[in-house]
Amino acid sequence: SMRYPLVDGQGNFGSVDGDAPAAMRYTEVRMDRIAQEMLEDIEKNTVDFMPNYDGSLEEPMVLPTRIPNLLVNGSSGIAVGMATNIPPHNLREVVDGLVLLLERPETPVDILMKVIKGPDFPTAGIICGRKGIEDAYRNGRGLVQIQGQTTIEPLKGGRESIIITELPYQVNKARLIERIAELVREKKIDGITDIRDESDREGMRVVIELRRDEQANVVLNHLYKHTNLQTTFGIIMLALVDNQPQILNLKGLLNHFIEFRKEVIIRRTQFELAKAQERAHLLEGLKIALDHLDAVIELIRRAESPARAKEELQRAFSLSEAQSQGILEMRLQRLTGLERDKILEDLRATLALVEELKGILESEERVKEIIRKELFELKEEYGDERLTEIRAEEAVEMVSEDLIAEEAVVITITRSGYIKRTPLSLYRSQRRGGKGARAIDMKEEDIVFRMVRASTHDYLLFFTHIGKVHCMKAYEIPEASRQARGKSLANLLELQEGEEVTAILNVPSFSEDKYLLMVTRKGIIKRSPLSAYGNMRAGGVIAINLDLGDSLVDVKPSEGNGTILLATLQGKAIRFPEEEVRNIGRVGRGVIGIDLRKADEVVSAEILGDGEEEFTLLTVCERGCGKRTRLSEYRAQSRGGMGLINIKVTEKNGKVVAARRVSEEEGIILVTSEGKSIRLKVDEVPIIGRNTQGFKLIGLDEGDRVVSVTLVGQEEEPRDASSM
Repeated sequence: SMRYPLVDGQGNFGSVDGDAPAAMRYTEVRMDRIAQEMLEDIEKNTVDFMPNYDGSLEEPMVLPTRIPNLLVNGSSGIAVGMATNIPPHNLREVVDGLVLLLERPETPVDILMKVIKGPDFPTAGIICGRKGIEDAYRNGRGLVQIQGQTTIEPLKGGRESIIITELPYQVNKARLIERIAELVREKKIDGITDIRDESDREGMRVVIELRRDEQANVVLNHLYKHTNLQTTFGIIMLALVDNQPQILNLKGLLNHFIEFRKEVIIRRTQFELAKAQERAHLLEGLKIALDHLDAVIELIRRAESPARAKEELQRAFSLSEAQSQGILEMRLQRLTGLERDKILEDLRATLALVEELKGILESEERVKEIIRKELFELKEEYGDERLTEIRAEEAVEMVSEDLIAEEAVVITITRSGYIKRTPLSLYRSQRRGGKGARAIDMKEEDIVFRMVRASTHDYLLFFTHIGKVHCMKAYEIPEASRQARGKSLANLLELQEGEEVTAILNVPSFSEDKYLLMVTRKGIIKRSPLSAYGNMRAGGVIAINLDLGDSLVDVKPSEGNGTILLATLQGKAIRFPEEEVRNIGRVGRGVIGIDLRKADEVVSAEILGDGEEEFTLLTVCERGCGKRTRLSEYRAQSRGGMGLINIKVTEKNGKVVAARRVSEEEGIILVTSEGKSIRLKVDEVPIIGRNTQGFKLIGLDEGDRVVSVTLVGQEEEPRDASSM
C-alpha cells in the first residue's frame, strides 16, 4: 500500500487478495534503507521532544525526515469533522518540484504541475484525465478516476480475452474476481465464458475469456461500470500546520516541507557549531599547555591534589575549568612531537569548521544549497520511474451506448405501429424470383411498410405524417426475432392520437454540415440543417409545416451539393440540382419539387452525388416486378417540372412502391403485405430502359403485394445508402 515502503518485513504480511497477515509472533521487521532518512540527525537537537504516554521516556514530536513522506507515501485518516486522503507520488517528481520551488519561490501551481504530473500509486493503474489532479493541486480537493491496466488478446477460434495486469489503488483482486463472477451469474454482464487468476511472482495476470463474436470493449465497459476495475480516489490534502489542520494546495505542501527542512538544517548547524566551538576551546587549552610544557608539568607535580592542580592551571595560564580539566586528562603520549602536530592540525580544522558553520547560519542561500544537495542525493539513491500512467481523456460516466455492442441491424415498422430491431445477419440472400422467408408474424390486415438498416449506436429519427419528428437510439428499440411482431411504437414514442410514422432516418450524429431533405406526398420539398433537429423534446418537434391534406412521405440525408431525384406512384421521375432548393428553418414549409397529375403522388426521393452515373435506379412495383435503369437516362430538369417516365405502370406491375439508387455491390430486402421477405443481390436485377415494365423479383400469392424496399450491403457491414 506504500509507494516507498519504510519497513523490510520477514514473514506473511498479507496480499493483494486480502489474505490476513500472520500474527506478530510469526513476523519480524527492520527499517528499510529509505526509512533511515527519516531519522537522520535526530540526535542533533533538530526536533523537539516530549514525554511519552507514561512520562518514563521522551519521544520526538516529529521526525527530522529528509524525505517528503507526506507526498511520496501519502496519508489517510479521519477525525471528528475532518479527514485527510493524500495520494502517494513519485519521489523524482516531488524532488524536482521542491528544487524548482526552492530556486524560484514565486513559481505558480500550474508550472509545478508540469513537474509533479500527478499521483503515482504503488499498484500502478491508469489515471483518466487531469481535471481531478488539477483541482486537488490548486485547491486541495479533487476526484481522480483510476482504471486497471488491461489488454485484449486474441484466442483460437476467433475469440478474445481481456487481460488485467494492474489494479486501481487499494482494490482487492480476489474480491474483484468474485464480483465479476457474480455479475456473470446474475446475467448483468454477458459474453464471459471463463475467469482465471494466473498471477505469479512475475506479476499480476487475470484472464477473462469471451464468447466468439463478443466485443471485448463492450464487456470492458461493463467491468468499468459495475466493478472496482474503475474507482474514484477523493483527494483531500489536509495536514497539521503548527498543530492546526489546514487544507493545502500543492505549492503549500511543498513550501511547508522546505521551511521544515530549513529549520532542521539550522538547528543541526547550531548543534554542530556548539560542539565545534566546545572542541576548539579544549584544543586551545591543550595548545597553551604544549607551549608551556615544562611549567605545566612542574605546576602539576607541586600540586597537592587534582583539584588544586586545576585551580593553579586556571590562575597561571588564564584557562577555563574545562580547559584545565582537559590538560589534566591528557595522556603522556600526546606530549610527543607527532602528537603535538596532530593537536595543532585538529585545532586549525576545528576553527575552520566553526567559521563554515557560522557562514551557513548567516546565509539563507547556503541553507538552500544544502537542502538542494540533500534532495538530489535522495533522488539519486531512491528515485525510480513512474508506475501510474496518466491519460488526457477523462473517464466519462458509462452510458447505455458504451455497454451495447455496435452491430448492423434492421429496424422494422408495421402499418399498425409495431416496431422491432433484428440483427442484419438473420436476413440471408436468395435468388431472384424466390418465394422469400417469413419476416414477421402479422396480425390480420397488418403489413410491414418501413425497413431501415442502421447501427445500434445510431440515432433514429421518426418522421410522422403530420410533419413532426421524434428521436431515440437504435439500441432502445427492443430486439426481436424475424418472426416476432415487436413492440408498439406508442410505448416508445409520445405520439398524438392518430399520428403515424411515415419515414425513419438513421444518423450517427447531428453534424453542422449535414442536411435533411423532406418530401411530401403532394410534391413539396424542403431542405433544413440536420443540427436544427439535435435537441428533441419528449413529444417530438415540428419537422415541416404541411399544407392542408398533405403528408410527409420520405426524408433523406444530404451533403448539400448533390442532385435530387423524386419518384411518383404513377411511374414518373424528376431530377434537378439540390441548389435549387434553398435552406429553410425547421418549422418552414418548403418549395414545389414536382408538378403532379391527378391521382399521382411522390413515393420516394434520392440524393445523387458527383460521379454516380455508373449507378442505377432500382424501381420496384407492388406486384413484385422491378428493374434497374442507368441514372444517365434521367436528364436534369428544372425544379417544379412534370418529370419523365420512370417505369410503365400496368396491371401486371401495379403502382410504384419505391425507387432507390443502387450499386452492383449492394443487396435489397423486399417485404410483402403478408409478412414475407426476400433478400436479393442487386446485380441479379436486369438493367433496362426507362419506359419499360421490369421483371419479376419476388413470387407473390394472390392478394399479396410488396410494401417495403430496403438496401443492405452484401457483406452485411454497417453501411447504409441512407445513413449519414
